[in-house]
Formats: sequence, C-alpha cells, structure tokens
Amino acid sequence: MPETDLSRAEWRKSSYSSQDGNCVEVAVNLPAFVAARDSKHPAGPALLIPRDTWRCFIQSLRMQASR
Repeated sequence: MPETDLSRAEWRKSSYSSQDGNCVEVAVNLPAFVAARDSKHPAGPALLIPRDTWRCFIQSLRMQASR
C-alpha cells in the first residue's frame, strides 16, 4: 500500500477523552480514509480506515449505546 500523506490531517480527540492522556485521535477530513492514532505518540503510525468501514463502526457503537 502506498504511503498516504497525512500532513493535512486535522486531528481531534473525543470530548469523552480523559485527562490522563489515554486517547485516540481521528482525522476525518481525508478523501478516502479516516485516520486514527494514539494521542501520546502523534508522530507514530496511524491506522487508515476506509470511510465505509468507519461509518459501519460508528453506527454499531451508536446501536450498542442505545441499548
């Protein structure tokens, strides 16, 4: 898989994140993917998740939360 340029990624943390630094950041402004990374290691690797897969993941979380 070719490397994806993340220089324009706009990273954000969930408003539910704790203050102890154990957070996941996501960038949803990329054309084909949602990127996720460990906020403690912003220069480290990022997971690139296809948008459809991310959408299904978020929908399943919402369904679980509404139970």
